[in-house]
Amino acid sequence: MNKTANNLYTAHVHTVGGREGTARSLDGRLDVRLSRPGSAGEGTNPEQLFAAGWSACFEGAMVRAARTLDVTLPQPPSIDAEIGLNQGEDGFFLSARLTIDVPGLDRALTEQVVEAAHRICPYSKATRGQIDVVLMVA
Repeated sequence: MNKTANNLYTAHVHTVGGREGTARSLDGRLDVRLSRPGSAGEGTNPEQLFAAGWSACFEGAMVRAARTLDVTLPQPPSIDAEIGLNQGEDGFFLSARLTIDVPGLDRALTEQVVEAAHRICPYSKATRGQIDVVLMVA
């Protein structure tokens, strides 16, 4: 971590049982059952949680990027996030596709905002060069 960084928040989650267990935050605000992707289990899975976290963070980054670019978002963006769990010769790996819609905003401006958001979003930074990411403007 950057020595000059100012930590804004640290999430604390305790997980037991892996993909067929439970995850609970220390503050109790997150308390979920986990199940394997595509199984008949009752819970969510890590890929869904990652998709929810990344898309929420990316939307916030879009609002910030729009302000920086002096662009007014006529309506809040919506993001459909897909996180793929894949298996290849080297084992399991993730892929991502974010489909972004900003109703009422010109496509070219939307693409500029999306590109800027991808540069500043912490999830985008964490995955850059690590997984295949496709950003699509709806």
